[in-house]
Amino acid sequence: MPEECVFCNLQKKDKIVDGKLAFILEDHFPVTKYHSLIIPKRHFENYFDISEEELLEINNLLKLRKEQILSKDKTVTGFNIGINVGRDAGQSIFHLHVHLIPRRSGDIENPKGGVRGVIPSKRNY
Repeated sequence: MPEECVFCNLQKKDKIVDGKLAFILEDHFPVTKYHSLIIPKRHFENYFDISEEELLEINNLLKLRKEQILSKDKTVTGFNIGINVGRDAGQSIFHLHVHLIPRRSGDIENPKGGVRGVIPSKRNY
């Protein structure tokens, strides 16, 4: 666990849900209200280094957080789920984390293409 890793150094009070292998945190720079991160406790950089057990727990936490958000905010009508792998894909914290971004009708003019929008010219097809 690198001392400089922001996710490794979080306090329990910062966590929405603290599981055995992963936890949920609200994003400190949210794209939308209730934008959350699901983060494994084990320090590793890359999605492709995840264990089966971690993957299962992260998937379960994604579903749990989705339900929590929907119970709090009836305006949520969709979600984007994303993982950045590597600097060239936009990863800025090199500890794996999964973004769960709630979406609402009308939050952008035309949502077609969803995650394809990471390269704006490729979003509309």
